This record gives sequence, structure tokens and C-alpha cells, in this order.
Amino acid sequence: MSAFKDNLLAGKVAFVAGGTSGINLGIARRYAELGAKVAVAGRNPQKAAAAAGSIGAGALGLSCDVRDYGAIRAALEQAAGTLGPLDIVISGAAGNFVAPAMGMSANGFRTVVDIDLNGTFNVFRASFDLLRRPGAALIAITAGQAINPAPLQAHVCAAKAGINQLIRVLAMEWGPSGVRVNGISPGPIAGTEGMARLTPTDEAAQALAGRIPLRRYGEIAEVAESAVFLVSESARYVTGAILDCDGGSQLGDASERRGVGLM
Repeated sequence: MSAFKDNLLAGKVAFVAGGTSGINLGIARRYAELGAKVAVAGRNPQKAAAAAGSIGAGALGLSCDVRDYGAIRAALEQAAGTLGPLDIVISGAAGNFVAPAMGMSANGFRTVVDIDLNGTFNVFRASFDLLRRPGAALIAITAGQAINPAPLQAHVCAAKAGINQLIRVLAMEWGPSGVRVNGISPGPIAGTEGMARLTPTDEAAQALAGRIPLRRYGEIAEVAESAVFLVSESARYVTGAILDCDGGSQLGDASERRGVGLM
């Protein structure tokens, strides 16, 4: 069930960095379903081609590393040259692993910051003169670790906090040009590589779900609907915002055990 009408994004061109799997591929597919022309980009050429094929005829699958400004610029130019000026740009490439700060190398920390934070800057900065202005909409995929510190996630917390502030600064700087910049902060989402790493057992997954106010993991399709809203005319006065699509998980531990003794 969706609140959005068919062909809502007809005539729009969307570029999705990190769009070869998971949440970002779900967003790309949803945009295409609503009529947008879509390009997805990822590091693996085979995965990029397969992702584009799964989206449908006319979708582009491009290979680049968001840490390489020249490479992401070339991919954006190819998308704009083939499909037209960019109306929508999603920056969703991300890296994660579980490790304490003292068990993490400097290179490991830098790698996640490079992919998540520097990659987001590269995607947005390299896209600016290829955007259809006014009216373009940019979305960065962030996470709850931007706000809530979490053990074993120093690298991710630092990177995502940086993304949130980057979103706000770019919204201020680029708003006069008619470019909106927002973020989506997903909570635990079923069927994603990130959750497989953070909750590797059924017991861990069930324990986490029990702490979420809505008592379940989210679905990729639910994040995609949030991404449709933020690029739609319904959000034309929304910029610099971080939309939490997380079942209330950022509110804290909502387990029954946590509430014992509070009433």
C-alpha cells in the first residue's frame, strides 16, 4: 500500500550511489516504478549491471568508488549525458563492521569515514552542476549512530554524525539555488547486510526487535516510501531535515524489562 500516485516521478532522472543492493537498490526500484529514469552506481561492475537489470529497461548500472572524486564525477556525467539533467541524487554507500576502538586499526576507521562521510561529500559536490535547478532533491542515507553513541561503532558514529551536519550545511548553502538536501535515518531494516552483521544470530535479532517501540524490524519498501516523499512536491519546503524511518528505535530501549519499576 502506497500513498503515492502512479507516474509521480515521470520525467525525473535519479542517480543512486550505493544503489546495487539493500536499501539503496530498493529506493532505486521504487523511483523507477513511479516513472523515473534511474542510474545506480557501485564498486562492483557485475553487481551494478545486475542491479540495473533488476530495475528494468533503460536503467544504467555504473561502476565507481565514492571515495574517488574523479570516478564518481565520471559516473554522474555518464548518467546525466545518457538520461538527462539530474533531478534526484541519493548518496547511500556505506561501510560497517563491529569492533572496539582499541581493536580497530587506523585504516579501518579511515575506510568507513571515507566511504560514508567523504563519499557523501564527493557524490553531492560532484553532482551540483549536473542538477536540474531549481527543483533538484538530494538525500543522504545516515543512521541512528549519528545521534546515539554505540559501543563497537566509533567509526560509524563519527561518520554518520558528520553526514548529518553536512546535510544541514549544504541545505543552507544550496537552498538559494533551488536544491534541497535531506537525510533518511533508517532503523533496523530486515534483509540488509548491515543488520546481518550487527545481529548475526536469531537470538540477537529478536532481542533487538524487543527493544524497538513498534516491536519489529522495518522493511526496505518502507524506507523507499520515505525517499519518495522527500523528493516529491509534497516535500518542496523541506530541506536540512533528517527523517527517521526507524520504528521509534532512536527513542531508546522500549522493552518491557526496561520499563519495570518506572510506574
